[in-house]
Amino acid sequence: MTIRSCAVFCGSRFGHNPAYAESMTQLGTALAKANITLIYGGGHVGLMGTVADSTLEAGGRVIGIIPTFLHQREIMHHGVTELEITPDMHTRKARMFELSDAFAILPGGFGTFDEMMEIVTWRQLNLHNKTITIVNVHGWATSLIQVLDDAVEQGFVAPETRSFITICSDVSEFISLITV
Repeated sequence: MTIRSCAVFCGSRFGHNPAYAESMTQLGTALAKANITLIYGGGHVGLMGTVADSTLEAGGRVIGIIPTFLHQREIMHHGVTELEITPDMHTRKARMFELSDAFAILPGGFGTFDEMMEIVTWRQLNLHNKTITIVNVHGWATSLIQVLDDAVEQGFVAPETRSFITICSDVSEFISLITV
């Protein structure tokens, strides 16, 4: 399957390690160069804003999707190629799903975890067969990956379901995966 668009789930904060923002800049630039549309949460702050800005600066296409109630909190990015405002988070996630051929999970918090778990659950329920990748830049998701593996070991997640989530160690590896 050719990847033409990729949803990036990441933080509206920067985190403590400046390398996270550097990775997001690398990701945005790489998506643009690969002619892959960035689908993201529509904010202009934190890592979300960084990946959007770097995609745009590299000449790429960016579609932001933000619910009405977050447009002030996450400061809507009015410079994106397209900006969609949804009535709620559920509609936002459904729209991101519709527009995306692949999903990348990068440094973030509870919102990022929520988006990841919903998209994995939808895959488990055979609602899609799209690529889901945790990009473990600078080890940010090592504990999260261990939780996923523990759920398999303890019998709560089938090994084949766990295999729906690919793990990459950096942005270069991720880009290689989706541009095959």
